[in-house]
Amino acid sequence: MEYRHLGRSGIRVSALSLGSWVTFHQQVDVDKAVEMMATAYDAGVNFFDNAQAYAKGKSEEVMGAALKKLGWRRSSYLVSTKFYWGMLESGVTGINEKNTLNRKFLLEAIDGSLQRFGLDHVDLVYCHRPDPETPIEETVWVMHNIINSGKAFYWGTSEWSAMEIIAAIEIAERHHLHKPVMEQPEYNLFHRDRFEVEYARLFRDYGYGSTTWSPLASGLLTGKYVNGIPEGSRASLKKHEELAERTKDPEVVSKVKKLGKVAEDLGVSLAQMSIAWLLKNQNVSSVILGSSKVEQLRENLKAMEVVEKLTPDVVGKIEEIAR
Repeated sequence: MEYRHLGRSGIRVSALSLGSWVTFHQQVDVDKAVEMMATAYDAGVNFFDNAQAYAKGKSEEVMGAALKKLGWRRSSYLVSTKFYWGMLESGVTGINEKNTLNRKFLLEAIDGSLQRFGLDHVDLVYCHRPDPETPIEETVWVMHNIINSGKAFYWGTSEWSAMEIIAAIEIAERHHLHKPVMEQPEYNLFHRDRFEVEYARLFRDYGYGSTTWSPLASGLLTGKYVNGIPEGSRASLKKHEELAERTKDPEVVSKVKKLGKVAEDLGVSLAQMSIAWLLKNQNVSSVILGSSKVEQLRENLKAMEVVEKLTPDVVGKIEEIAR
């Protein structure tokens, strides 16, 4: 496993990490989580990603229960969570319990997450989306307070614009506060512009780190949807109708088939090639893998071995198809 600094911070994260969105609680129970996390950890993964909103807090509970069973040294792994959406049903959610990054919400949110995890602290905490209704200065101050309290060690953003991130960094620098050091954006062969164009200055001038999600475009880049939607796959789940529609897009299907041929010529799976392509980008601190089966996870972890096969000619061919 390769370990990369999270931007210009001192912390180092495994180039591949394990996420829990969609899977934990919904497809993966505690026993399966133990198996999957142990598989990742044994392969050198030290970063496990989560969020308050995932399965309305149940994902954190599953991961926390798994960590308790695994009994690893707390200093040997990193856990993250993210705040913004809240976790209650819409009918019972108060105005300060969802879609906000105000002081009350964030201070209560970190305490709730730590209770569900059964941990004294998380290592990374993200603002899961920008909040146009709360001044960025208020959010920066409360994230600084969370870091100072020892309940988290580093903070960052997820799906913020470059302008919003720079504003947060400059506020923190002006007041000598803990500044955000990493972004968690979607990044894959089918979703590239924000990471490669909008964030270019963040990486170059501010040394911002990144932990990217959806490396396989919600499963499109596995090739499993080429002949329809398999039962039990993400596209078959409720609230994933948009993904289901994309699996029927002739242009997407054509690209996936062509990319699959490139992977076949390399002697690897399409998923492994797609993840390895991300790893070639040194602005990527860690690629978050998501999987509902330990067999899938084992195969995707082998992407580390595929990176060297992606010569400039191969990368050029991949990007020409994916554009």
